[in-house]
Amino acid sequence: MNWLKSCFCRVAVICVALTSCAMFSSKQEPSPIYDVRSAVVLSSVKMSPTILNGVADRLTTAINATVRTEVYPRVVLTVRILSVEMGQGFDKSRNVAKVRIDAASVDDGSVIAVSSFEVTSFSKTGAADEILAEDIAARIRSVFSLSNSQRG
Repeated sequence: MNWLKSCFCRVAVICVALTSCAMFSSKQEPSPIYDVRSAVVLSSVKMSPTILNGVADRLTTAINATVRTEVYPRVVLTVRILSVEMGQGFDKSRNVAKVRIDAASVDDGSVIAVSSFEVTSFSKTGAADEILAEDIAARIRSVFSLSNSQRG
């Protein structure tokens, strides 16, 4: 019986090790990079101006701080904040925003990339709108490889 347990444990350890190695060896193609020239932030009338202005200001700063050494397709971003739900969860600290981004070519105006995602932040303070705006802008900076000028 001990032999069976020992053999089973060895096989289980080997299977786990092989599975973890397989996850590291999978190669993903790099996402395309765009030369973002400007961004427009849109939403419904009921949206907090703090969130809209915060996202727009942070994106403008990041676009101006980003320097491209190679030539990439030039695009203009249209950021749509589809919905914001504040005070979710048990302790009312979870804030969720649904965002959709269209990247339109500067040359001909056609949409060449679309991204949509949800951003979740946690805050019960009065700065919840600012924190959510930073989280949305950070996600967009990440998706479009923009500089984070606030890091110095």
